Amino acid sequence: MGSLPGWQDLPQALGSYLPKFKDLLLSDGQLQAFTTSDAIDKPATFGIKSSGSDHTLLVTVSNGKAVASTGEPSSALFILSALPEQWEQHFKAVPVAPYQSYWGMFGMNIKQRGIDVEGDVTAFAHWTHVWRRVLELLHEAYNGPMQLDDYEEPTEDHLVGRYVFISAPIWGRCKVFYETSGDGDQSIVFLHTAGSDGRQYHGVMNDARMRKKCTMYCFDLSGHGRSFPSQNYYPGAHTNTEESYVGAIASFVKALGLKKPIICGASMAGQVCLAVAIRHEEVGACGTIPLQGCDYLNMERQWHDRSPYVNQSLFNPEWVYGMMSPTAPEPNKRLIWHLYSAQAYGIFHGDLDFYFGGNGGWDGRSRVASIDTKKCPVFMLTGEYDWSNTPAMSQATADKIPGARHKTMPGLGHFPATENPQRFVPYLLEAIEHIQAARE
Repeated sequence: MGSLPGWQDLPQALGSYLPKFKDLLLSDGQLQAFTTSDAIDKPATFGIKSSGSDHTLLVTVSNGKAVASTGEPSSALFILSALPEQWEQHFKAVPVAPYQSYWGMFGMNIKQRGIDVEGDVTAFAHWTHVWRRVLELLHEAYNGPMQLDDYEEPTEDHLVGRYVFISAPIWGRCKVFYETSGDGDQSIVFLHTAGSDGRQYHGVMNDARMRKKCTMYCFDLSGHGRSFPSQNYYPGAHTNTEESYVGAIASFVKALGLKKPIICGASMAGQVCLAVAIRHEEVGACGTIPLQGCDYLNMERQWHDRSPYVNQSLFNPEWVYGMMSPTAPEPNKRLIWHLYSAQAYGIFHGDLDFYFGGNGGWDGRSRVASIDTKKCPVFMLTGEYDWSNTPAMSQATADKIPGARHKTMPGLGHFPATENPQRFVPYLLEAIEHIQAARE
C-alpha cells in the first residue's frame, strides 16, 4: 500500500481543506447535538496525527461547539494516531474495509500495526461519539459528502407484535416480545445482534418479496428491546451462553408451533445459527442462514461497555457504528445507533460473553464439521465491511462444513438486514431457495 508523502504530516496533507472543515464543525447539527450540554463545564482537546509526526490536528470541544487548530500532541487529552498509508486509505472517497472508520482501523479482535490511541484511554471512550463525527466531517471536507445508497421512505408497515412466554437455561421463564409478517409457505425466524433488538429486521419483514415467500418471525431476547428482563439475575448481570441462547430459540419455536423454520441471524446470532445447525433436531430447524458468523472469535475483552466511568448509551453504538458500509443510507445508520444506545446496562457486554470464544463463549472449531447439511443446510452470508467477522473468516468456516455455502455481500457491513434491506434481500432469498432445494 503506497503512501503519498504528504500523509506523513496529516495537518499538511489536509491543509487546504481545513477552512471547510472548520465551517462544518460550527454548522453540523449532529455534532451540536453531541456537544450541547451544561455538563461540559471546561474545554476538552483531542488530537489526530500520523505516526512518527508531532504535527497534530487539534479539536477543542466546549458546550455546543468544537473548533480546530494545529499544534503539539502534548496539548491533547488523547490522540488518534495511524500510519500515513492508513490515513491515506481512510480519506479515499469511499474507503475499503476496514478503513471506513477509525474503530475499524483500531480493531476489536483483529488489530492493525501502527494504530494507536495515545494518552488518556478513558477520555478516548468518553468522547468517542464526538471524535467519530469529527472524523466524518474531516472526510467530508476533503472529499465532499459521502455518496450514500438510495433510500426509500416506508409508507406502510405490515408487522404485528405480541408477547409470549418462553423458558431458557440461566434466564428461566421469560416474557418476550416478537413480531411477525408475511404469509408465505416458508417459516423463518430472525435473530438480532448482540446488544440490540428485533427492530433491525423491520426493513426485511416489510419487503414485498419476503412477505410473499415467507412467514417471518423475530423476537427480542430476554432483557433486550421490548422483552422483559430475566428474574434469575440482578440488573447488570446479564450473560449469554450457547445453552441459554439455543434453549431460547427452541422454546420460541415450540411456543409458536412453528414447523421446520429456517433460523437466520447476524453477529452473535450468526454464531448461534451454527450452533443451531449442529443441534437442529433439538430446535426443530430445517436450515440456517448465519450472517456475519464463524466458528470462533477471540479478543481481549474491554470494559468500556460495562463501566461506571463511561456512558454506555454513547460508547456502545459508537463501537459498532464503524462496522457498517460507509454508503449505507443515513436513516438506517441512525436506527442502528439508536438501537445500541437504547439497551439496558450490561446487556451488550453480557451478549459478548457468547460472541467471543476466549472466555467460555462460542467455539465451534471442533464441531462444525459434524453439521449434516442434508438435514440442516447452511448458507452463510457476510458483508464486506465487517471488520469483526470478516468474509474470510466466514469462508474458512463454511469450508469446514460439508455442503455448506458462503457468499460475500459487497456494499454491506456487520448489519446487512438493517443497513440496506433492498440490497440484502436478494442474497437472503438465494439462501432460502438453496436450503429449500437442498432439503428436497
